[in-house]
Amino acid sequence: MKLLAFAASNSKKSINAQLVNYAVGMLEDVDAEVLDLNDFEMPLFSVDRETEWGIPELAHRFYNKIGEADALLISHAEHNGSYTVAFKNLYDWISRIDAKVYQGKSLILLATSPGGRGASGVLATAVKSAPHYGGNLKASLSIPGFYSNFDTKTGSVSNPEIQSALETTLASLFTIRRPVPSLD
Repeated sequence: MKLLAFAASNSKKSINAQLVNYAVGMLEDVDAEVLDLNDFEMPLFSVDRETEWGIPELAHRFYNKIGEADALLISHAEHNGSYTVAFKNLYDWISRIDAKVYQGKSLILLATSPGGRGASGVLATAVKSAPHYGGNLKASLSIPGFYSNFDTKTGSVSNPEIQSALETTLASLFTIRRPVPSLD
């Protein structure tokens, strides 16, 4: 199975990137490509820019990456209760190529934050909208209190209950490695 994975954040210290990389490391029998949204930075979307310049090549490249994958694993960061500007801008440009951004692909959505809500607001929005944008949602999971539940030194979940929930979420689409490797 070809997997496209990314954190919906452009932070160089993204905790969602740490989570998505750990989750990818848990998977067996996948050909995973993990993208960095910083490699797809474009001008802010507007209809005027689209009319003047067309859709940026980077939007086409990202859309094609989705098309080449069998499944997507996305971990959402939450900014002021919603998507990050980096993700929303990329998403807006891609939606001009095809409103079905996810192209019918199987999709697992994750989210985490340092706070107790675990980016649950943005995750709820992403879960609700995924089918409308061509996503075949298989499972989702919000992980609260990232720094209390994830060991950044080893790059792994440190809370057994959250580890179990993550394994269950990922197992809805993938085979999980046993034992789950540490990324130290």
